[in-house]
Amino acid sequence: MKTTELQQLMSKHSWSSKLKGVNPQPIRASLDGLVETSYLEPESCLPLVVKPHLVDLDLPGWAGDNAEFIETNLSKHGGLLFRGFAVKTQADFERFLEAICPRLMSYMEGATPRTRLSEKVYTSTEFPPDHSIALHNELTYVTTFPMKIWFFCVSPAAQGGATPIGDVRRVFQRIPQEIKDLFLKKGGWMLVRNYGKGFGPSWKNAYHTTDRDGAEAYFRAAGIEFEWGDGERLRTRQVRPAVATHPKTGDQVWFNHVAFWHVSSLEPKLREMFLAEFKEEDLPYNTYYGDGSLIEDSVVEVLREAYRQETVIFDWQEGDILMLDNMLVAHGRTPFAGPRRVLVAMGEPWSRIDCAPLGDGRQ
Repeated sequence: MKTTELQQLMSKHSWSSKLKGVNPQPIRASLDGLVETSYLEPESCLPLVVKPHLVDLDLPGWAGDNAEFIETNLSKHGGLLFRGFAVKTQADFERFLEAICPRLMSYMEGATPRTRLSEKVYTSTEFPPDHSIALHNELTYVTTFPMKIWFFCVSPAAQGGATPIGDVRRVFQRIPQEIKDLFLKKGGWMLVRNYGKGFGPSWKNAYHTTDRDGAEAYFRAAGIEFEWGDGERLRTRQVRPAVATHPKTGDQVWFNHVAFWHVSSLEPKLREMFLAEFKEEDLPYNTYYGDGSLIEDSVVEVLREAYRQETVIFDWQEGDILMLDNMLVAHGRTPFAGPRRVLVAMGEPWSRIDCAPLGDGRQ
């Protein structure tokens, strides 16, 4: 590609990181010469942008033939942004998924509303568009979580609606050692959820069952304490480590929902409304140290700041596919205006061995 053509190509795209316009680094051709790779900004290698060198290059076909290229760069960078390919529909997205990940997953223990579009493809979180969704790794609290997650932009919002991402290897490095030691000393972190109180999904939707016996069998296998209340009310508690080791790269990562679901992370008006409606122990969700003691708001603020320092934000373009290593990179969502359609899929299930069943539950 000639220099003038490259400059024209790059000038067509509007990039942003941390809400600032930046220029991509010069594009490099990959080994097979069919795609080009670049970064959104010089100082960050997340995500690696992969673009076709040929206009009609078939992404599913190329991805199927270049699995090693994808895996190697995903482990290195944590996220790949496939941009400029002829991917326009859900069917196109599903063809891509079939080419690179035959083991897709259902959204088990879900906490936010989303619509199931096909067997393993969902809408992105259907949370009110004027609210932000903080950075988090998907399903850190389950015993079998996805190693990979994909986002497909069918159509971007008129304003906002980005999917911020952040490398949790670097988040881990930013957290003071005394805080990491505190979570280790106190047995990790605990998630407490309350179902049937008029907010969030029902336990039947979250666990994909209408049968209490089936739910209890899942709880015991997954190391979840459970306590049934009146009617459809249910309280669960599950303890997980705050830090995990990536099974392929060996990296230590900050892999939890501690800050995401801590009551202090709620937007002020929403927090005030919740605490007026519920006792703290009855909140739809909250996080604690692994021994059940309260996590100080000041500690959670340090965690939030670590995520903020590692946040990368870019504007969606129609047809973009963002592929993340779910253990290496967290994701979120910015507020938006106008219609926005982003599809999500999760795959490559990984079963953790760092938590044990908590017992038979309490009636």
